[in-house]
Amino acid sequence: MPPRLTRTQLFTGFFQAGIMGFGGVLPIIRRLMVDEKCWLTQMEFNELFSLCQSLPGANVVNLSFAFGAREAGITGAAAAALGLLCAPVCIVLGLAWLYGQYGALPTVRHALLGLAATAAGLALGSGLRIAVPILTLPRNVLLAVAVYGLAFGLHLSLPLIVLLALPVSLLLAWRAAP
Repeated sequence: MPPRLTRTQLFTGFFQAGIMGFGGVLPIIRRLMVDEKCWLTQMEFNELFSLCQSLPGANVVNLSFAFGAREAGITGAAAAALGLLCAPVCIVLGLAWLYGQYGALPTVRHALLGLAATAAGLALGSGLRIAVPILTLPRNVLLAVAVYGLAFGLHLSLPLIVLLALPVSLLLAWRAAP
């Protein structure tokens, strides 16, 4: 078992992700935790992120809190969550002020559209990285297609999709267990 991370390592790692995570921090968090620092394997990240998505609240904040708690208890959870949130909160407050002053300018509105496209690309890329190892099993592909159909075909709400898909997912996982 790898050594546990310190509160300082958790704070600085998640602070780094939070400060770089414009347009969505998930791709940055995944790269930091899996590729750069090797805190988790891709599968471990997927499992923890899946759990955190099923909880109320912001899934990346849940992820930082759960990972921090696993590594260093409640103080590790606080360190990771504070590291993730402190810089973005300050930056967003500053940007909100700037938007209030200059948001109606056409140049600013066009720039924000470009930022939205960048954020969509980051989210799509991160989603694909998470999906690739999961979609190696036919049952996972079918479940993903079903959830996609429920969301985009039938326009069901996320809580309803979770209520429908979670029991099916758990049953399939239980039946596949050795």
